[in-house]
Amino acid sequence: MKDQLVTKKILKWYDLNKRSLPWRKNVSLQKRQYFTLVSEFMLQQTQVATVIPYFNRFIKNISDLKSLAKIHNKKLIKLWEGLGYYSRVRNLKKTTQIIIKHYNGKLPSNYEDLLSLPGIGNYTASAILAIAFNKPYIPLDGNIERVLKRYLYLKKKKDIQKDNLIKKKSIFGISSRSSDFAQALMELGALICKPRNPLCNQCPISNNCKSLQMKDFNLTKIIKKNIDKYFLLKVYKKDQRYLLIKNTKFNFLRNLTIFPMEELSKPKNFNENLNFKLSNMNMNIKIKYLKNSREFQEPYWVDKKKLNNYILPSFTKKIVKYLEGY
Repeated sequence: MKDQLVTKKILKWYDLNKRSLPWRKNVSLQKRQYFTLVSEFMLQQTQVATVIPYFNRFIKNISDLKSLAKIHNKKLIKLWEGLGYYSRVRNLKKTTQIIIKHYNGKLPSNYEDLLSLPGIGNYTASAILAIAFNKPYIPLDGNIERVLKRYLYLKKKKDIQKDNLIKKKSIFGISSRSSDFAQALMELGALICKPRNPLCNQCPISNNCKSLQMKDFNLTKIIKKNIDKYFLLKVYKKDQRYLLIKNTKFNFLRNLTIFPMEELSKPKNFNENLNFKLSNMNMNIKIKYLKNSREFQEPYWVDKKKLNNYILPSFTKKIVKYLEGY
């Protein structure tokens, strides 16, 4: 009974306070499933505010699963350009092609089938089942985890392990409005139970929140160790153009256009020019200007003044801007 009361309070708050997001539009079931699939891929490791304009542009140009399965990779990457983590969009297209071929063009509605698709893990599968199919799943994203940790005052490392959080999320209860309820919990974390300075006076379940009772809102985090890596970045410049290559060497930004680079193993006296953080990799980059570009069979020369005309990852664009400023 207590769980049901918690559920009702959260849903009532959501109905009054939910944001108007483009993938929440009142559309047909088929469209909702497509919107959910695309938005969940985009929202992996990217904030809602950043995703909104990309989602709108993507949907405008690629309106359904069939169109996505057939679209030319060059146009697809251009539509994704700037969102980063490009493996997501490649997996999204592969997933769509599998759905067309093996699932009669319909998004699978069971957990195992969804997990078998490229780019879909436990969280994304749960989110799709809840949001697109109204099934009683609670996907544990960062927002919901934060609400759960504070509501139950989970501070010890063993308490915040993923397996334990999955068990504890049942405290929120279930609803026949599973789609709305999953989004309500995410919204509660995003708008109210924020990482810093949570708005407890606006929270619908604050009466039973143990963190509020303890006046302690700090969150214990499992710290991922960043890996330091060192790279020599080779710059070839001719007139106003820079030489770039297709990345077939490194796992990061694979098959995208980057400057020629080589990884160095524990170099001595390494004076870095640039530093980037990609996922849990701390990239230390030293720049070297070179003249003989004959070693590259298919060099790709880009005009520094026309960067927006090319399909380039933000990583490469930032390096060009640095070189121009430098």
